[in-house]
Amino acid sequence: MAPWLAVLASALVALAGRLAGALTTGGAAAAVAVGSAVLLGTGWPGAAALGAFFVASSLVSRVAPERNPEAKGARRDPRQVLANGGAAALGGLVGLLDPLGGLWIVTGSLAAAAADTWATSAGAFSGPAPRDVLTWQRVAPGTNGGVTLLGTAGGLVGATIVAAAGSIASGVPLLLPAAGLVGFVGMVADSLLGAAVQGRFRCPRCDTPSEWRVHRCGSATVPQGGWVWLDNDGVNAAATALGALGGWVAWRLLS
Repeated sequence: MAPWLAVLASALVALAGRLAGALTTGGAAAAVAVGSAVLLGTGWPGAAALGAFFVASSLVSRVAPERNPEAKGARRDPRQVLANGGAAALGGLVGLLDPLGGLWIVTGSLAAAAADTWATSAGAFSGPAPRDVLTWQRVAPGTNGGVTLLGTAGGLVGATIVAAAGSIASGVPLLLPAAGLVGFVGMVADSLLGAAVQGRFRCPRCDTPSEWRVHRCGSATVPQGGWVWLDNDGVNAAATALGALGGWVAWRLLS
């Protein structure tokens, strides 16, 4: 794909996302960078996977009730865009040398990102409280590492949507089951990292748990466990990087 066309198409989609309230201004700029890299290296098949992730994840995030008071909200900022799409952008750069290999990387990473988004959104509709993925004890909705049956099923749907888009657009049938599985594994890894090592804090003023160094009330929080430098965006970045690696491995083994 010509560079100007990749940038133009990405800019138009990012602008639409900004006008629809799905992206902040900074998030839209980051989306242009990610989209341009993906389209430049993997063409329209990569664009199909990226579009499936962005549209489907934005819609499901909007309709789901917000049960985590610590969440940033439906509009994605630059850190969220890069956490979910940075690995896909690197896959796009790989695609400059090998378009098919780059597509497998892009689709695997975006399937993992979609699985996490869909799991969170679908899990918000769950009647039973989530369980900690490590201890299997009941935890409050929105707790990092908390999983539900409904959320897990939703994550599988999200991964499948992205995998199907990349598979159909590229005419590579094996990409559907491979990327779907990779995305599901990435979602599980996200939950494990969230439960085991993501930074946990507590606001001394409100006496409530938090996942940020500064609570929404404006008070500095006190570390309670995990790696204090690892927040939700970092966990998402690690999970999508694992999805990218899984896509590359699947490509080497199956393609």
